[in-house]
Amino acid sequence: MNVGSRCAETSILAAILFIAALAIGPVTIAVPDVLASVWAQITGGGEDARQDPALGSAYNVVATIRLPRAIIAALVGAALAVAGTVMQAVFRNPLADPGIIGVSAGAATAAVLAIVTGFSAVAAWALPASAFLGALGAVAIVQLAAAMRGGGPATLVLVGIALSAFLGAVTAAAIANAPSDSDIRGVAFWLNGDLVARTWEHVAIASLPIVLGIVLLLFFSRDLNILLMGDQAARTTGVNVRRVRVLTLTVAALITASAVAVSGVIGFVGLVVPHLIRLIIGPNHKALLPTAALAGAAFLLAADTIARMLFAPVTLQTGTVVAFIGSPIFLWLLLRGRRPAGWSA
Repeated sequence: MNVGSRCAETSILAAILFIAALAIGPVTIAVPDVLASVWAQITGGGEDARQDPALGSAYNVVATIRLPRAIIAALVGAALAVAGTVMQAVFRNPLADPGIIGVSAGAATAAVLAIVTGFSAVAAWALPASAFLGALGAVAIVQLAAAMRGGGPATLVLVGIALSAFLGAVTAAAIANAPSDSDIRGVAFWLNGDLVARTWEHVAIASLPIVLGIVLLLFFSRDLNILLMGDQAARTTGVNVRRVRVLTLTVAALITASAVAVSGVIGFVGLVVPHLIRLIIGPNHKALLPTAALAGAAFLLAADTIARMLFAPVTLQTGTVVAFIGSPIFLWLLLRGRRPAGWSA
């Protein structure tokens, strides 16, 4: 089966899981009503749909609660998977993930500080904005510090590890000095990652940077393929290795920051999805990047639906379900013996 067929299959799977996420819940909604509600939301017919006796209640549930949550799940899953794919190519290591250069740690620290200082209560955008700025700050520090030592992959990783450790200490200190138990619960909830109470405001915050970032990274597919050959071989083909590395890592960090800002810290998506898709379709990033985006969206949609329904009416955090699924896969990846040619140890 060719790569195009695999990508088409992944698209269909993502679409099915998206509709399932809208239909399945404490109140099950028929698929025709789901589609009608989505169409009304797209075409601006929400007011008529809300007043329709046959569709009104379904529309309220779909358009107000489930649709923004499903869109956020798809966006976050796609962003983390694409960012992980880029990180694995740049570092030539299939076990690299979006948090390797401190993005998640920066977002987490800024979000925790926003919660314990009360800034997150100012408006719905306050917490996502804080997390986004924290992630960008971490990326800037890592890039600047690594540039002083040549900006190689090993330097970037080491600086990222050091910064993550420092930010982890800041986060722990902030939690220890939280003024109330409710703040501590809020911090713990956010650090584990969840999509509960996602609104259209969150969609507006995340959609543009994530979509634009993914599209931009698609144009670097050829360069990412060449980077797998090693820096020296890439230079002989005319690729500006440092420029490609800085640009791709920066864009990957930006989409990761946008994802973490609206979902909290969700692990494993950017690690296991790119690796598994690479095993299925191969290392060509022209196919790997879009397929990973679709697979990441499908994976997080499925995980979020399971989180809502596994112990209903009790809802698990999305990050918890992702960890349950992702950790054994991660262990399997670690125990696999051989790595494809071009990957560093």
